[in-house]
Amino acid sequence: MSIASNLNAIRKDLPEHVELVAVSKTKSTEEIMQAYNAGQRIFGENRIQEMSEKWTDLPKDISWHMIGHVQRNKVKYMAPYVSLVHGVDSLKLLKEINKQGKKHKRVIPCLLQMHIAKEETKFGLDEQELQALVADEEFKKFRNVQVRGLMGMATFTDKEEVIRKEFHDLKLMFETLKNILPGLDTLSMGMSGDYRIAIEEGSTMVRIGSSIFGERQ
Repeated sequence: MSIASNLNAIRKDLPEHVELVAVSKTKSTEEIMQAYNAGQRIFGENRIQEMSEKWTDLPKDISWHMIGHVQRNKVKYMAPYVSLVHGVDSLKLLKEINKQGKKHKRVIPCLLQMHIAKEETKFGLDEQELQALVADEEFKKFRNVQVRGLMGMATFTDKEEVIRKEFHDLKLMFETLKNILPGLDTLSMGMSGDYRIAIEEGSTMVRIGSSIFGERQ
């Protein structure tokens, strides 16, 4: 199967309201261009340096999403162009993104990353930390970031009921947060292995890599 045919198969599977982020980390510009030529315009990377090199080399109508963990000292490299930062997990990081957005006269869209999985290794806020962050006076003064919604990753397991519950809980948090931030419109959950469950539980954005580009070498 080619990248183009993989993409088309997934697109047919997605409801109209769900955006597809093609996860292109470690993929070559040639592979990304195959997806681009098949009509894909949103790509997700997990390393800012790699993403910035691709941004320089590839067509300028691509929306680059930062889907990995973000180090504060690297924010400045993506601030001029990044379309959406998925993994914001602290007020300090949001403050840095706001500062860099101001420098570049941009409002940078962000998602707050929630820790919903059972594994300890994944980053993210818990519910109390989320409430504290959005209630913080400093948060209310940010003018160069726009919180668009939430992102979360489910436990890596074959147990569908576990995955479904985690996504369901994240959707509830999203709905609760909308009472405080009515402009929210993005719930980023679901990857190659679990995106169908995520969509059933209310996802509006899925991050798919291996099902498009093939397994990582």
